[in-house]
Parts: sequence; C-alpha cells; structure tokens
Amino acid sequence: MFGWKRRKVERLDFIVAGTQKSGTTALHYFLRRHRQIALPDRQELHFFDDEKIFSAPVDYELLHRHFRELPVRLLPVRLGLAGEVTPSYLYWKPAMERIRNYNPQIKLVILLRNPIDRAFAHWNMQRFKDREPLDFLDAVKEEPRRIAQPLTIESRRYAYVDRGFYSVQLDRVFKFFPREQVRIVKFENFRDRKQETLDEIFEFLGVKPLRRVRDKDRNIVPYERAMTSDERKYLAEIFSAEIMKLEQMLGWDCSDWKG
Repeated sequence: MFGWKRRKVERLDFIVAGTQKSGTTALHYFLRRHRQIALPDRQELHFFDDEKIFSAPVDYELLHRHFRELPVRLLPVRLGLAGEVTPSYLYWKPAMERIRNYNPQIKLVILLRNPIDRAFAHWNMQRFKDREPLDFLDAVKEEPRRIAQPLTIESRRYAYVDRGFYSVQLDRVFKFFPREQVRIVKFENFRDRKQETLDEIFEFLGVKPLRRVRDKDRNIVPYERAMTSDERKYLAEIFSAEIMKLEQMLGWDCSDWKG
C-alpha cells in the first residue's frame, strides 16, 4: 500500500488567463470542485499583471503561498495540479512573457466571448460597481482617451472595446507558447454545452473528467438595461474585421458574433 506525504506548490501547472466577462468565474467554480486540482485561497491573484512585483527581482513565494499543500504518493508520481484564474493576463501586455519566464511548460486556458456582448457586460459591471458615470456609447467613444496610458487602473477598467481585439492578444500568447499548450474555448460553447466543454478542458489539463456537473449561476451582475440595436450595430462595425481575422486564426465559425 502506498504511503502519502504533502508537498508545497513550487510551480503552477496551468493558468486560466482570459478573458474578462467570458465565463472565467463559472470555470473557476468547476475547477475548485475537482479533487485533483488545487486553486489559491482567492480568485484572481493578479500576480503576473502586478507591476510592483515585477519592478524588482521576483519572489515567486508571493504567488505560491496562496496555495494549500498538494498530496503526493511516496513515489515519483504527480497527483495534483495547481493553477489559478486571472482573466486580465491575456490583455495585460507584459503578462505572457512573465508567465513563460516563470514556467515555459505551463498550460493556458483562454475563454473568448462575442466581443460585442463582452464589451457591454464589462460596461455593465463597471456601472454596477459605481465606477462608470457614462452611458455605454459615450464610454466607448471616451475609451481611447481613458486608456491612453498603458498599464494603469484606467486601462484595466475602461478597455471595453480594446479588450475585444483578441487576435493581437493571441499573437502575444503564441509568441511565447506553442499552440499545444493553449486551449482556447468559445464562451458560447461553454455556456450551452457545459459538460462536453468541461470534459475537453479537463482532458487538456490531464485530469479525470468531473462527473455529475451541476450548473450553478456564478458572478451574476444584474443588468440595468439591455443593449440597444443601435449600440449593437455600432460595435458590430468596429469588430467586423477582427471577428473575420479570428475565424481564420482559430478555424472557428463566429457567424453568431456578427451583429
């Protein structure tokens, strides 16, 4: 009979790196329920997008101390995986190189949502948190000025449209990681075919499927209103070329995103 011991987390095995308002909190909910997976003591550690941490020699213990110890058989066999979920890593320009320097073998999971719906959900979240005085289209038109200074709180909070240009963000990912280490998930598939999509994610991570998945609403922010047809048309024009580029890059059918 095998003995057991516990080991400290010394390297993360995976990161859910994006995107905001695309189901990452729901995925975190299911990852936490998997016995083979250890997550930190809170969601969204914001380690690799913390400019203060990376302004000096990096102490990765600041990251690892958020994790409980993992069980290990007294044999050279890994049992558990450690990972974290911070959806702004995809958008934060220095983050991918930092993650590669930390662990070149790490696996990345990225969820992408219709950028039109994502932008509106992002704006609605900011309204709900009393951070956004502007109406949606006014905020979209004001966005270039607000995010002109990169790596600031404003660039994080108010990038409703800019965060939706996924192709340039994925180019950064593939500059530092081979495609076989990256799993890109369409949010709408995760929403509508949850068990199947979760099975694919867990297979990619190298753990057993999570059976008897019970869906549960997570991170539900009430909408103060629906998007208008004029607002949707305005953003559809902004994202038209980007969506076609993404279809070519990923081999996806994104016809459901086009308006």
